[in-house]
Amino acid sequence: MTGGRRRPVPGDQAIRELLDGLRPIAPPPSAAQAAVLAVLRAIPESEDLEILLIERAVREGDPGSGQVGLPGGHVHEGDSSLRETALRESEEEVGIGPLDLSEAPRYAGTDYARAFGLSVAIFAAPLAPGARMPGARNAEEVAGVFWLPRSRLAVTERVQRPTRNGPIEVDATLFEGHVLWGFTRRILRQLFGEEESSPVDPALWGGAPVRGPSIPPP
Repeated sequence: MTGGRRRPVPGDQAIRELLDGLRPIAPPPSAAQAAVLAVLRAIPESEDLEILLIERAVREGDPGSGQVGLPGGHVHEGDSSLRETALRESEEEVGIGPLDLSEAPRYAGTDYARAFGLSVAIFAAPLAPGARMPGARNAEEVAGVFWLPRSRLAVTERVQRPTRNGPIEVDATLFEGHVLWGFTRRILRQLFGEEESSPVDPALWGGAPVRGPSIPPP
């Protein structure tokens, strides 16, 4: 990383307020089957912020093939916590590790990714000044990276997407040719207060809904 500090911009305050509402904990790896990391940065001359997203490589048999998502992946043997899983996967996929963040990732909750059949822990952290430039580090898994403005999450469009059960029409966020939909769109909209957290049973999924209390289903 290169050194140096930059002057705070309005988007930094939005990131601070978001992180202050999350928990500075690192659940054990037994609490979920995978973890993802939302890397955040302020947009200069704006009160908005951006989230680092990846476009997954096209791979036959992969339910995430060609889809937009957050850096992350499965828990590995040897991971000491779900936060370590999220950091390890971020480093492997986009080259952003602990030294590229201003603080340790905060835990936003755990949700269920139906398409993958996995409980997924969600973490968020701010990109540090002078951090390395993120990019696709593993071509077998990641085709590219881009930054999505938070404000785009408030815009919903209906698009048709292919699924293993055939094409369906879904709610989506479109940005510069990228299509964000499904699990990742839902958890980001929950994280930023664009929609309510869905109920989740912590005994089943090892945590809480994104930014919400643990509410057992009726």
